[in-house]
Amino acid sequence: MSNQAVGSSSGGSGDGDAPRRNSRKPKYSKFTQQELPACKPILTPKWVISVFLLVGIIFVPIGLVSLMASRKVVEIVDRYDDACVPDNMTDKLAYIQNSTIPKTCTRTLKVPKDMKSPIFVYYQLDNFYQNHRRYVKSRSDTQLRDANKANDTSTCDPEGMINGTAIVPCGLIAWSIFNDTYAFVHNSKNLTVDKKDISWKSDREHKFGSDVFPKNFQKGALIGGKALDPTIPLSQQEDLIVWMRTAALPTFRKLYGRILVDLKQNDTVTVTLENNYNTYSFGGKKKLVLSTSTWLGGKNDFLGLAYLTVGGLCFFLAFAFTLLYLIKPRKLGDSNYLSWNRSPAGR
Repeated sequence: MSNQAVGSSSGGSGDGDAPRRNSRKPKYSKFTQQELPACKPILTPKWVISVFLLVGIIFVPIGLVSLMASRKVVEIVDRYDDACVPDNMTDKLAYIQNSTIPKTCTRTLKVPKDMKSPIFVYYQLDNFYQNHRRYVKSRSDTQLRDANKANDTSTCDPEGMINGTAIVPCGLIAWSIFNDTYAFVHNSKNLTVDKKDISWKSDREHKFGSDVFPKNFQKGALIGGKALDPTIPLSQQEDLIVWMRTAALPTFRKLYGRILVDLKQNDTVTVTLENNYNTYSFGGKKKLVLSTSTWLGGKNDFLGLAYLTVGGLCFFLAFAFTLLYLIKPRKLGDSNYLSWNRSPAGR
């Protein structure tokens, strides 16, 4: 009796003193074990062919409509950087850097088709890398928004300070603002270029302060681009706002203004421009673009061609799978087609 009691007592105390192990096994749930009800369609040949046909039927018309809308856009593109250099100037860089040489240039544009207003005026730059890391970072958003942060130029090098005072707006982006100008004459009448609301409304209201005015801008030894009116707040300097929204690609267009007059086919437009902006030092190109728009925007065939390509590919795959299904059909779920169930003679 005593032995059993002792054994029982020691066994009980042993169970009670044994340390518990902390299990790392997660708590069971259907979500973690991926046991929730789910739709698991069986991709039969008929279903696959039907899906490809449906995608093709939807995408091809969308592509055709998009392409037709893009082709309705009328564009006039005129490259003038080389044409506006005088014939006696062999050194283009010396020409653009010499402020004593007149930069006025006259170009004549012929309207290929009727252009209904509004006609958008763009300037296009090629081989200009606005997405360069140091260039993109050379700005102060707090300075642009708040007049009390005028001295916040720590991110604006090398265009942050001049003679110990802050430059507003600071940074390479603002310093290199485009400064070519265009004046248009049609039927002996000047065409007014509307420059109101050419920038994003959100930029004007939230990124550029109405109490922030240019200060010490383009006052250094090296002039980058256009000078800004120090009496106009940055929120109203829309050329600057458009320029400060940097482009992702080295070839880009930026809105210069709008012409609110219709132009007829074969009309001529005389453009008097000031060829001030230096693109010769980095092998860039400058182009003047006049363009109409449609419900899809400007001229861009990519969207329509992309839809047509995907739709055509789906039609081709549907046709190929249909032929394969008719010529060499396979019974769905027949285990005889498994390689390990085939007879040696059938191999």
